[in-house]
Amino acid sequence: MNDSEIIAMFNARNERAISETAGKYGRYCRRVALNILADEGEAEECLNDTWLSAWNSIPPQKPSALRVFLGRITRNLSFDRWRKAHAGKRGSGQMEIILSELGECVSDGSVEAEIDRRELAFAISEFLRELPEMKRDIFVRRYWYCDSVSEIAASFGIKPGSAAVTLQRLREKLRDYLTERGFDI
Repeated sequence: MNDSEIIAMFNARNERAISETAGKYGRYCRRVALNILADEGEAEECLNDTWLSAWNSIPPQKPSALRVFLGRITRNLSFDRWRKAHAGKRGSGQMEIILSELGECVSDGSVEAEIDRRELAFAISEFLRELPEMKRDIFVRRYWYCDSVSEIAASFGIKPGSAAVTLQRLREKLRDYLTERGFDI
């Protein structure tokens, strides 16, 4: 079943939309949730919340790319769950590592107003558009999908050390790029 048919089912309030969505995008959304939460039970609960959120969002929203729409919902719900579970805790898990890596580029308190947040998001998008495709894909796999360095290396046929160095250099370039555009880093 294609995305427009699934979205039409959501719009018609046909409950089959949930099972079709789960069948088509369940593996993808589970991977996003597991990369962030690292717990099967939590990921499963997050998936259920994703399907409910999609049900409540369509309509009125009309996603042009259902996969991206669902991925964003799953990612946001997973991060919310992760933050609640780790409030006030310090650890050495995958998410702590990823967040600390990006913390080198964007400080926690630098973006207070919504307009600043949007400008930052736009600047990061522009930065990514200027990168060669492989480097952009490596960056997105790490910081959007939360893939491990070894998973990224295996996907691109490079050594984990090379992937780590590439990510380090990309973070440095991002930090410089944002500083040049007036963001307080």
